[in-house]
Amino acid sequence: MTSSPAARATARAATRAAARATARASARASADAAANSDANSSAPAAATPPSASGGPDPAALLAWYDRHRRRLPWRAEPGRRADPYHVFLSEIMLQQTTVKAVGPYFGAFLARWPSVSHLAAAPLEEVLSAWAGLGYYARARNLHACAKAVVARHGGRFPDAEAQLLALPGIGPYTAAAIAAIAFDRPASPVDGNIERVMSRLYAIGAPLPAAKPAIKARAAALTPKARPGDFAQAMMDLGATICTPKSPACSLCPWMEPCVARAEGDAARYPVKAPKGDKPRREGTAFLAVRADGAVLLRTRPDKGLLAKMTEVPSTPWDSRAGAKAPARAEDHAPFLASWRALPGAVEHVFTHFALTLKVLHADLPAATPAPEGHRWVQPEGFGREALPSLMRKVLAHGRVD
Repeated sequence: MTSSPAARATARAATRAAARATARASARASADAAANSDANSSAPAAATPPSASGGPDPAALLAWYDRHRRRLPWRAEPGRRADPYHVFLSEIMLQQTTVKAVGPYFGAFLARWPSVSHLAAAPLEEVLSAWAGLGYYARARNLHACAKAVVARHGGRFPDAEAQLLALPGIGPYTAAAIAAIAFDRPASPVDGNIERVMSRLYAIGAPLPAAKPAIKARAAALTPKARPGDFAQAMMDLGATICTPKSPACSLCPWMEPCVARAEGDAARYPVKAPKGDKPRREGTAFLAVRADGAVLLRTRPDKGLLAKMTEVPSTPWDSRAGAKAPARAEDHAPFLASWRALPGAVEHVFTHFALTLKVLHADLPAATPAPEGHRWVQPEGFGREALPSLMRKVLAHGRVD
């Protein structure tokens, strides 16, 4: 007898529910086994055969990694020990930045400052200038401060313990775990965005981020083997970057396909669940693009503290949420000097972590002999590369066609 559409739908739902229940039970059993093994056994977890439940096996991921690992400029070749300085430099650069964007900067930094001692001895202004364009400039200041601390406190050698790494300026829990695991093969469990995605899907963690972070960290720690923890961390990063991608994950190629709860549910792309984001607050301001007849542009250095600290900027008004309501004459009160300022068409748009910014640009042409006001300097366009110009200010220069 032919079943009705409703009956078939009910049967399919029951099948999916059974698959989810089986997968969840398998994942829970595997995690419990991994945790017990870490607590009670000194044998390398990677040497342990897969659990009878068919849960995620670290050895399967490591075998996949040995075949498919990415070749990255900062990553040690198989069988070689990672350079702690390379790991530190790359991890700071990779925060909220793509591998593709970081590659050229990593090579340039390494060529200019081949060791942490060289970096510590460099003037901060040079480090900021070399960092310009990579964004999130507090990282550059932290990078420099950490290098100086490593030299002052540890004789130029990175400590290998997470607690000591955490005591260094600019080093948070993720970076400390990453350096400990990757550079020193300590049993640490760094959790980046890729690993968050892998763990969320593997166990179908339904709590939204960031509330789910402790559960994700605990799952990752329970899976981390005592043997090759650094390779295991990098394997999970590579899995997330190449297979368990944000959209259209290639589940059929994943070494953890079978125990993955999200795959069994048929909706891996749903994870990790993220709390809805509100609109970013908007601020507005006006930049004053002064250009002399000889082509020099007026620039200045931002204050030592705050957003874009010590970076080079085109002079501007304060960035205020009410700036759009001010009359144009009020903006000119902040101009570096009296001049015939004219508004350029359009505006410069830029998004920071916590707010979006719209900058109107006022342009003025000045005689070649015009002196720079106190705290400002004239810079020829060919000298822009030596300035610590953030992306926002490069946009302003491009808007005025003086880049």
